[in-house]
Amino acid sequence: MISLYASRQKIYPRSVSGLLSKWRWALVWITQIVFYGLPWLQWNARQAVLFDLEARRFYIFNLVLYPQDFIYLTGLLVISALALFLFTAVAGRLWCGYACPQTVYTEIFLWLEKLVEGDRSARQRLDKAPMSAQKLGKKALKHGLWIAVAIWTGFTFVGYFTPIRELGALTLAASLGPWQTFWVLFYGFATYGNAGFLREQVCKYMCPYARFQSAMFDKDTMIVTYDEKRGEPRGARSKKADPAALGLGSCVDCTLCVQVCPTGIDIRNGLQYECIGCGACIDVCDDVMDKVGYPRGLIKYSTQNGVAQGWTRAQMLKRAFRPRVLVYTAILGLITLAVFVSLFLRTPLKVDVIRDRGALARMVEQGRIENVYRLQVMNATESTQRYTVTVSGIPGITLDPSADIEVLPTEVRAAAVRVQIPPNGAEPGSHPITFEVKSSSDDSVRVVEKSVFLVPR
Repeated sequence: MISLYASRQKIYPRSVSGLLSKWRWALVWITQIVFYGLPWLQWNARQAVLFDLEARRFYIFNLVLYPQDFIYLTGLLVISALALFLFTAVAGRLWCGYACPQTVYTEIFLWLEKLVEGDRSARQRLDKAPMSAQKLGKKALKHGLWIAVAIWTGFTFVGYFTPIRELGALTLAASLGPWQTFWVLFYGFATYGNAGFLREQVCKYMCPYARFQSAMFDKDTMIVTYDEKRGEPRGARSKKADPAALGLGSCVDCTLCVQVCPTGIDIRNGLQYECIGCGACIDVCDDVMDKVGYPRGLIKYSTQNGVAQGWTRAQMLKRAFRPRVLVYTAILGLITLAVFVSLFLRTPLKVDVIRDRGALARMVEQGRIENVYRLQVMNATESTQRYTVTVSGIPGITLDPSADIEVLPTEVRAAAVRVQIPPNGAEPGSHPITFEVKSSSDDSVRVVEKSVFLVPR
């Protein structure tokens, strides 16, 4: 039997220290403090960030959004996509290397693995060793820690959609609902599987970004680059040897850049779609260069044009302000400004006017003509509001009786209103009218809705 696919070789990333490694761990801490801590933050006696799907309300600090505000979610997604395009065009896969959840949780799981099983060589020896009580104990402890982190991650994720304090009480009482249990376990299992087992395979085979990133790269994109002119021909040598006399470049062929790579590639082979731009190879190569007494920068963040033409960092940064980057920046800035201005000017009141189709029009006392409407008034603030309703559009048009509607915080109230006009106040047919709903405490909070008044023949 001939296999068309090579079996996966498990990657054992070597630990590395350096400036970029510190940046990566700083982002791990920042992202996880935000993710795990935000659901526990209280705001106005409720959870600060809560996407309450059952009540169809989204709370983001002082902002309360409803399904009708879906346009803001669209704007956020557009901003995120354009920001990704911009950062990728300027500096490659920064998102993948430093802030992507797959990278972040893989770092956490690798740290736990190193804590239990030891460094790279110790993990390799342990996996090759026959099963024993010691090996079983280490594996069980490692997987126990992984499962604990994964379940806590799933619990926190669900806590963004169900109040997390309520979710915690239900969990302690073993009273979680079926859907809550499903999503805690599902998201926990996804974290456990992706960060513990799939790891680089998610980046190499499952993530679509790795496939279309090249469309956003050009020769002025800052990427992790190996200086082939300086490094080749590579080869081992003593620390005291003169590489020029031996006909060698600066690369000592230690393969540490391969050993620290979380996706197992050799950056010396050039730009590859598997490279997530984490910079681990830069840190370890700089450390090797320091030890052998060579200048740093054999592997570095650079551009293809910069390496080919020997540009300085200032020259490469100057090329960062090229047309495509300026276009991305301008579009991103305009859309971001539009979204935030729209949010700032957003009226915390929504009104829908629906005619009563059961009775198109009717004659009431004194020969007045009446239409009935149903007003859906939504209070998007977190305090009780009182609204005054007025109507205009036909001479002598009135509300009977004049309507004042009180709506509780973040609630929707339906109210039936009767609109009347004098006898012979309008010709038979359909006439446009306007409802104005205004806050009794703030004149700037007002909504105008159009409808029609029917006069029978």
